[in-house]
Amino acid sequence: MHKIIFVILLTLPVLTLASYCQAGLFGVARISTPVLNSPNIRSIFGGKDGSSMKTDRCGQIRELEYIALPGTVFKILRNLKPGRAAIYQVETEEYPVPAGIRLYVDSRFIELQSNAPPPRKRFLPPREHVLATLLKSVGSPYVWGGNVQGGVPELMQYFYRKSSSLGREGLTLKGVDCSGLLYDATAGWTPRNTSKLISFGKPVAVKGKNAEEIVRLLEPLDLIAWNGHLLIVLDKLTTIESRLECGKPGNGGVVTAQLLQRLQVIMRRRKPVDEWPDDGKQQNVFVVRRWYNK
Repeated sequence: MHKIIFVILLTLPVLTLASYCQAGLFGVARISTPVLNSPNIRSIFGGKDGSSMKTDRCGQIRELEYIALPGTVFKILRNLKPGRAAIYQVETEEYPVPAGIRLYVDSRFIELQSNAPPPRKRFLPPREHVLATLLKSVGSPYVWGGNVQGGVPELMQYFYRKSSSLGREGLTLKGVDCSGLLYDATAGWTPRNTSKLISFGKPVAVKGKNAEEIVRLLEPLDLIAWNGHLLIVLDKLTTIESRLECGKPGNGGVVTAQLLQRLQVIMRRRKPVDEWPDDGKQQNVFVVRRWYNK
């Protein structure tokens, strides 16, 4: 009888902790926090030798969804690997995902709270600041899922035990992808993915117009977008984007281009429409969205 009671008492804290981790526990990003679609974070960063990074043939970590900014609130769903460096399955209102995709973070990046914290405070920077930040990013590497120009230096402390041929810049996710370029410049005010940006703000009526006519309509910070890529208008002459160019030195990065010429190239394969088709299919079209309120 005493043995049965002792076993029950031993198991109670474990059961309580398990239920607590799955309901009513929250986390707040202390620093820029990589959010992945795989729980195998330790094999992606550092690997067995403490100096490698799991990438595809284009040098990208396809498991990286995005980098949550400090103050981002997560709901903790599960604790997969208890310990000092636990792996949490999470969800966040700041980054909705399609059905079947799960999100994971390393516990060292977040602060746990038992009560639901307020959402991250979001303030849209002035237009001039956004434009200046975009220009400052020219030359930054292309990083799939990246949206922090300076990267996450804490990755070196948490995962890497020795130097790597990739160098510190490559190991710390220093760089941005196409929508991450805008997310970084707006301090996380805009949606993170192109799937949301194609309907963000107000449409600019471009259907049936040629490239020259479209250029005359554009204003700074207008978005030329389709589901999968994004260009940002800097002025009547220039656009900026982060492009993945697999196989080229650096595999691409943030570049500016002559607006009219870039638009003409796009229109060889894509037609301008006023609204993104709602049938859910990828089509050879693009939209122009105006989102920055004067």
